[in-house]
Amino acid sequence: MGIVGFVSDYVTDNFGSRKKKRKPNQTVEIKVKMDCDGCERRIKNAVSSVKGVKSVKVDRKQSKVTVNGYAEATKVLKKVESTGKKAELWPYVPYNSVAYPYVPQAYDKKAPPGYVKKAPQALPVDEALDQRLTMMFSDENPNACSIM
Repeated sequence: MGIVGFVSDYVTDNFGSRKKKRKPNQTVEIKVKMDCDGCERRIKNAVSSVKGVKSVKVDRKQSKVTVNGYAEATKVLKKVESTGKKAELWPYVPYNSVAYPYVPQAYDKKAPPGYVKKAPQALPVDEALDQRLTMMFSDENPNACSIM
C-alpha cells in the first residue's frame, strides 16, 4: 500500500462516505448429524444461501460441514439449525496436535478416526520450562549437573 492508497483511505475515512471493511475469509466447520442424501442436500442448499459463503463441503461419513467464505460462524450455525438438524461447531482436533489424547474429557468414542475432542486438559501446559529446570538437578537424569 503506497502513498496513494494511504491518502485515498484518509480522505474517504475523514471526508467521504464510510466504506465497509470486509470480514476476513475464514473456514467454519460444523458437526451435523445427517442420515441421508436429502439431509445432505438440504443443509448444503441452506448454507449456500447465506451471504458471504463461497463454498460448502459436506462430509456425511464424518458428520461434518465445512464452509469457506466471509460469513460469520454464528450465522452459518443458525442457518444449519433452521433446517431442523442439531448442529454445533466442530468440537474435534487432530489426534497428533494434542499432548494427552486419552484424558477422559478428550477421548470420545463418537469422534471420527484420527480426531479427539478439544479439551483444555488434553492441551500441553506451559510449565515445560519449569520441568526442564527441575530435571536439570534431578538424580534420575543421567545428564544432570554433577557438581552436587
